[in-house]
Amino acid sequence: MKLLVVDDSNVIRNKIARTLQLENVEVIGTARNGREAVGLFAKHRPELVTMDITMPEMDGTQCIREILKLRSDTLILVVSALSDKATAIAALKNGAHGFLSKPFEDRELNESVAELIRGARRA
Repeated sequence: MKLLVVDDSNVIRNKIARTLQLENVEVIGTARNGREAVGLFAKHRPELVTMDITMPEMDGTQCIREILKLRSDTLILVVSALSDKATAIAALKNGAHGFLSKPFEDRELNESVAELIRGARRA
């Protein structure tokens, strides 16, 4: 599966790309904001996206909607410091499939992405 990492923090983008140790998951790109993410998504058509919510130019909520217009079966894991229930619920209502709060442990990231993939295969 191809993965696009979207976060305005270079540290977080690198951590996700470096930490993800799942078989058959390849990071095909990283984006600093939603606008950049939509462009990379249109070019590479990944099956999986990690998405921050608070970003410049286009936030994660709008980006989720735009990505799902391009490919409705995209698996999206929101990775955000906004860990309140309202943020998680809003992300899920907009089409995200999971939510992981920052800061996160390496194990938590790998488990969250693996669970998303397992869930998609069961559906």
